[in-house]
Amino acid sequence: MSNSFDDIEQFDEDFKSKTQLKREMEALQKLGAKLLDQKPDFLAKLPLSDKLLAALEESKRIKQREAKRRHLQFIGKLMRDVDAEQIQQALDRQEAGTQAYIQHFHKLERWRDQLIDDEAQITPFMAEYPEADRQHLRQLIRNARREATQNKPPASSRKLFKYIRDLDENG
Repeated sequence: MSNSFDDIEQFDEDFKSKTQLKREMEALQKLGAKLLDQKPDFLAKLPLSDKLLAALEESKRIKQREAKRRHLQFIGKLMRDVDAEQIQQALDRQEAGTQAYIQHFHKLERWRDQLIDDEAQITPFMAEYPEADRQHLRQLIRNARREATQNKPPASSRKLFKYIRDLDENG
């Protein structure tokens, strides 16, 4: 038989203040708000209830500010029944993937800019992308430089970037 002191300790561990409950609900609402911006194919991969998916879809139709706020509260309430941690991890992975993609894209842009600015950059570029056609690369660089000096639209610069991106994707 347990004494009343053990029951009090158990009660204290399970007890959450009204403020703590409110913070948890706000966190679920924020997580739900992040889901509003996601594409349907991404949402389909998440462990979401049909009711929550319907609420997320319905939120697109709501225009009034107060109605949106109430609907977001409703989404937060529905979020209580899902694995919020798993959803947060999936969102974090997607965001990290997006950041990684942006950083990689900037790396390719830097290669293009370096190649146009300095012909000596062809050697390190060829070391990283040995399957590149040196002659074709030089031609694209030459055309991009010519366009830059004549203040023409950067069509060749775009072609150079596309060539670099294709090498990167296929290499």
